[in-house]
Amino acid sequence: METAAMAAAAGSAVGVAAKVMPKAGAAARRDCQLASRVAIVRDAGLLSKAGVRARVSGGARGVRAQAVNSAAVATELSTESAKTVAKPTVLVAEKLGAAGIELLEKVAVVDCSYNLSNEDLCAKISQCDALIVRSGTKVTREVFEASKGRLKVVGRAGVGIDNVDLQAATEVGCLVVNAPTANTVAAAEHGISLLTAMARNVSQASASMKAGKWQRNKWVGVSLVEKTLAVMGFGKVGSEVARRAKGLGMHVVAHDPYASAERAKAVGVELVSFDEALARADFISLHMPLTPTTDKIFNDESFGKCKKGVRIVNVARGGVIDEPALVRALDAGIVAQAALDVFTVEPPKEGDALVNHENVIVTPHLGASTMEAQEGVAVEIAEAVAGALAGELSATAVNAPMVPAEVITELAPYVTLAERLGRLAVQLVSGGAGVKQVKVVYRSARADDDLDTRLLRAMITKGLIEPVSSAFINLVNADYVAKQRGLKISEERQPTDGAIEVPLESISVTIADVESKFASSEQDGAIHLEGKVKDGVPYLSRVGSFSVDVSLEGSIILYRQVDQPGMIGKVGTILGEENVNISFMSVGRKSPREHAVMAIGVDEEPSKATLQKLGDIPAVEEFVFLKL
Repeated sequence: METAAMAAAAGSAVGVAAKVMPKAGAAARRDCQLASRVAIVRDAGLLSKAGVRARVSGGARGVRAQAVNSAAVATELSTESAKTVAKPTVLVAEKLGAAGIELLEKVAVVDCSYNLSNEDLCAKISQCDALIVRSGTKVTREVFEASKGRLKVVGRAGVGIDNVDLQAATEVGCLVVNAPTANTVAAAEHGISLLTAMARNVSQASASMKAGKWQRNKWVGVSLVEKTLAVMGFGKVGSEVARRAKGLGMHVVAHDPYASAERAKAVGVELVSFDEALARADFISLHMPLTPTTDKIFNDESFGKCKKGVRIVNVARGGVIDEPALVRALDAGIVAQAALDVFTVEPPKEGDALVNHENVIVTPHLGASTMEAQEGVAVEIAEAVAGALAGELSATAVNAPMVPAEVITELAPYVTLAERLGRLAVQLVSGGAGVKQVKVVYRSARADDDLDTRLLRAMITKGLIEPVSSAFINLVNADYVAKQRGLKISEERQPTDGAIEVPLESISVTIADVESKFASSEQDGAIHLEGKVKDGVPYLSRVGSFSVDVSLEGSIILYRQVDQPGMIGKVGTILGEENVNISFMSVGRKSPREHAVMAIGVDEEPSKATLQKLGDIPAVEEFVFLKL
């Protein structure tokens, strides 16, 4: 059976350890009677009424608070000789606006210690209840271990949290919160600033004049009016950039798997596929998160699909661009100019070829660097951290609340199944319409009040959104993030005659109103996948109207074929020649010698050439590769 920690490591992002305030001093434990007060905070309808068992034995060292069904538990220890509890300590490791500091000082002792080395941070952290950082401080597993269980919350003053080890935070029961909204306008404004400065060679012309030159003919620019801007990532910042670009007379298209068509239409933006955006763009503005899916997504192949002379702005994450590939594209004239605020390594190394390229203008990660944004971020993160220290839940939490260990243990394989069904389903979506309507069906012999599916719904949401987003989904924020992205998930329960000891017989996920990359995955005009758990292992059991039986481990190749002898051998031979190991293989068909769907589990990712060889088999009608 999986433990709660194993479930968290598998992607459920759920913590199970209750936090307890620091122990009283030795003298106080000897001299005073222990009294405890437990405050339960409910999560606005996401979680049911909390219950808490408290067992007290042998003084303060025997205090043990266990959350039974709670969203958060705040435990305060007091004694007859000490009626008040000392304020918590908040370590602010990078500069924070004065308004945020003032807010924190009302509820905590604030230690502003900037530019700490990793060793210094580890030395101080065991004396702190909360830590606030920006992007420069790495909050590693080593830091969480050095806190010795005292650290209750980490606040990231900004959006991205790739500098915080979320898994380590979850394992020790430390909440992580961020400030995702306050710097939206600042980042959008900076993107537009770079766009216009690049188009008119402002940076180069300024440097030229300061060098005593007057080169009007050399620095002739291009106009923005009537040009097409492709906004890659149509979230908060991307949509604000689009609005401003429309005001400059530009045509705007956007690519984002989760953008709402209605919201895009209201801004006057056309949603298109990734490749179409590249092909149509005169200018490209990047606003996508850095995820495994988007890592170096702008590479030699992507640049090869662009118009010759395209211009690129990046105020998102440096890692979404393959920087050596961008240098090659600039040298070849495929990319005319680039304006960059972010880099794969920050700061870039001295003499960096991209930074020093004549056709590149650069700024040192200034997207959120306005006085207004800095104050807004400071207040937003201070409120989130203060609330967390008080036991409140935050809509900006990026890891999980405490839930019963027994629930996690029972649902662990179904949690994995739910997330992987969502992850597979979203990879099947084609085109630029975005995912808006998802239906989940649970088949179970249990009564409605004996099966809490909120964790499963959260994990399906996690699987649907995380592959194409920087959002981190858990039980706390799943519904909030889905609502923000215009994603509506409806749930249905279908009773069965099975054993009630088995929580679920199957889970199905259906995405309506989208096009599929694999037509055979559609049933009644919608993408439809179904899965079940066998011997503790999640399996894919249905693709569209075809039954399959493939373990959801590794990755999967799906293809539709004409049902005829020899197909398994042909496919196996091609994969074997390319050293791709097959873990499972299943063929689903409706009747002999007609159409069939083959699902193949593979341990390695096949090359594009290998997949093309599969597609070139005459009997193969369509295929798709899906990552888990």
